Amino acid sequence: MSTSALLSALRVGGRQHVTASILAGRQHITAPTLGERMQATGSHVFRIDRFTRVKDRVANGALVRSGTFGVGGHGWRIHCYPNGNVEQTRGSMSLFLKQASHATTGDATATFKMSILDQSWKPSRALSMDAHRFTGDGWGWDRFIKLEDLEKDQKHLEDGCLSVLCDVTVDIRPSTYYKYIRLQVPAAPAAQELKLAPPPFELHGVGLAEAIWSKQAADVKIKLGDGQTLAAHRWVLEAQSPVFMMDLALASKTGNVTELRVDDMDADVCKALVQFMYTHSPPRELESMAGRLLAAADRYEVEKLKLICEEVLCKSIDTSSLAATLALAERHRCPVLWEACMKFLSSPGNMDVILASSDSLEKLKTGCQSALLELLGR
Repeated sequence: MSTSALLSALRVGGRQHVTASILAGRQHITAPTLGERMQATGSHVFRIDRFTRVKDRVANGALVRSGTFGVGGHGWRIHCYPNGNVEQTRGSMSLFLKQASHATTGDATATFKMSILDQSWKPSRALSMDAHRFTGDGWGWDRFIKLEDLEKDQKHLEDGCLSVLCDVTVDIRPSTYYKYIRLQVPAAPAAQELKLAPPPFELHGVGLAEAIWSKQAADVKIKLGDGQTLAAHRWVLEAQSPVFMMDLALASKTGNVTELRVDDMDADVCKALVQFMYTHSPPRELESMAGRLLAAADRYEVEKLKLICEEVLCKSIDTSSLAATLALAERHRCPVLWEACMKFLSSPGNMDVILASSDSLEKLKTGCQSALLELLGR
């Protein structure tokens, strides 16, 4: 990713915010467990590729954040300021844990530990925080580590990349305790007795996914805006998407089935998104829906699918689609796609075609001003 692409992130509230989505290579681990004190514990690894380059380019106060991960019925994010969060902490890296779901899940009490992982994925530096009440705010360290110490001791970085492990333990209120208790139940009756619905997408030959539909009744009904419905299993959606996890927590139930409304997504896109969660394979019609599917993957934080869509769109850039593709890349924070568009636009021959077309040029002016500014900077 180019320096200017990194620095062309949107300015919000006077500070430059660079979301983690523009930094590839994130890894995600969640492992909810329970102890006698009614607590849930989970872990998340936030990986920032080319961190050495990032810290040299972003300003003091610039925020890099992880995707949302769920622990204890709440959504969380790691906030990293590579050059400190305020002027007084310039020269140090600041790290915070932010409660991302307060608007829907309310206050939370949690303890946590942040660790920098070395090249063997063992903590090279770790700090712990006692129990704090999160009321939509964040807690952490203004000076987690000095940048000179980070650079001096290369064990903190892996090929210039920074990996931060966050272990979170959340106190669970009695009213939500049932979410984490799984009582033993008698074995399910045979599939023919359950009258299992057929899968809404192709699963033939996909062993695990096909077995799920053969043995377990779907307990989620996704209602789409065009009136169609899509069956799914709640635990699959929650495991693959932190956004689905939070949406399902707020959705209504009819009997044992949770009903979830998704009004602004085409049926074929929603079906492809859910199918990917079961199979980790893109649909056969990916090329025709790559843009729409990328937007859905970004919304529900299915990062692997988002990257696959980016790669497909990179291969289909031309002068007629450039403006729309650039706008898509900027709107959904797609660094690979953005850089491919800028490379295409930087070619003198392609630029001549764009300049000769008043329609194409107008689309760039109105929808992709940041791209033009960056091009001038180059």
